[in-house]
Amino acid sequence: MIDFDEIIDRRNTHAQKWDEVEDRYGVPTATGIPLWIADMDFRAPAAVNAALQQMVDHGVHGYYGPDDSFREALVGWMARRHDWQIQPEWALQTHGLGNALAVTINACSAPGEGVIVFSPVYHSFMRIIKANDRRVHASPLRLEDGRFHMDIAALEASLTGDEKILFLCSPHNPGGRVWSADELREVADFCLRRNIILVSDEVHHDLIMPGHSHSITSKVAPEVRDLLITLVATSKTFNIAGIETGTMLVENESLRRQVARVRGAMNISNNRFGMLMAEAAYRDGDAWLDTLIPYLDRNRQMMNDAIAGIPGLSVMNLEATYLAWADFSNTGMTREEFTARLTGAGLAPSEGHTFGPEGDLWMRFNIACRHALLDEAMTRLSDAFADLQ
Repeated sequence: MIDFDEIIDRRNTHAQKWDEVEDRYGVPTATGIPLWIADMDFRAPAAVNAALQQMVDHGVHGYYGPDDSFREALVGWMARRHDWQIQPEWALQTHGLGNALAVTINACSAPGEGVIVFSPVYHSFMRIIKANDRRVHASPLRLEDGRFHMDIAALEASLTGDEKILFLCSPHNPGGRVWSADELREVADFCLRRNIILVSDEVHHDLIMPGHSHSITSKVAPEVRDLLITLVATSKTFNIAGIETGTMLVENESLRRQVARVRGAMNISNNRFGMLMAEAAYRDGDAWLDTLIPYLDRNRQMMNDAIAGIPGLSVMNLEATYLAWADFSNTGMTREEFTARLTGAGLAPSEGHTFGPEGDLWMRFNIACRHALLDEAMTRLSDAFADLQ
C-alpha cells in the first residue's frame, strides 16, 4: 500500500534535511519544519526497498557488475514514460548528477573558461563551476506574467568568447518552469551557432504537475544531439537521493569517449547499492509515481492558497518539481526581516539569494511532505505575517 500520509520520523537518522536544520537555519530540530533541501519525506517504492532488502539478506556486498540489466531498465523507463528511444550504450554512470557536471566541465572546457547558466538556478551549478576553476557566466531570467523566460538575445550580447558549456535546468529549479519545445529549440540553436556543449539537466523530468508536459531536449531539438549531454536519475523521482547515482546520456560517440576518459581519470565506478535500487525503481516504480503526482499537486494548491491569503506574498505556479518559489519583495521587508519571521515560526525554506542575486527577496519551499505537515507549515507562515493581513 502506498501511503504518503504515513508519519515517518527522520530525525537522528543522518537525514541532512532534518538533522542539519538547526545548525544551518537556527530552527530547532525537535519542533521545526524543514522545507529546504530537495528530498521528500516519503518512503521509497516497495520495489526499491525490496531490492535493498535482498542485498542485505544476501550479505555479500562486493563490487558491482555487469550493468546490462540496469541499462535495460533505463531504456524501458525512457520509452514507457517519455516516448524516448535511447540506446543503452549512451549511458555513463556517475556518483550523482553534481558529479556529472564536474566530469563535463573537465572534459569539455579548460580552467578560466566560461560556463553559462540561467539565473536564478540550482545553487550547486555555480558552486561546481567555481570549484573547478571555471567562470560562471550568468544570464538573468526575465520574469514576465509570473513565469521565468530565457533571454537568448541578451545572453548572446553578453558573451566574451570563452564560453564552452551551457548548463540548462529542465524543468527549472527553483522556478518550477517546464520549458516549451520552442524555448528548448532556441537554446539548442544558440549552442549550435556558438559550438557550445549543452548539458540538459533533467533530474526533475518525471515530476510534472497535471496539465503540463515536459519536452526532452534531445527529442524536440535533435539537431543539437552532437553537442548534447542529458542528465537523468532516479534520485528526485523516487526519493532515493542518498544512493548518489546518476546517468549521463551522451549520444555523440566522440563526445562520449571524451567524457568517458575524464570519468575514468576520476576513478568513478558504480555504486552497487545505487545501481540495484535505481534499476528496481526504473522497472517497477510507475504506480508509486502515478500516486505521488496528484498528492504533490494537492500540496501545490495548499501552498498557493496560503500564499494568496498573505498580502505582499506571491508564488510561482508550480509546473514541475516539488520546489515552490515564493516572492517576498512586495512585503516591504528586507531579506533579513522576513527570514527572521520564518525562522521564528520554525520554518526553514531555502534562501533565495543562494540561487543567484535575482533571488535575493525570494524563498524556495520544498512541499514534498505529508499534507498535515504542510498544512501546519502554512498555518505558521500565515501567523508569521498576520500583521500584513
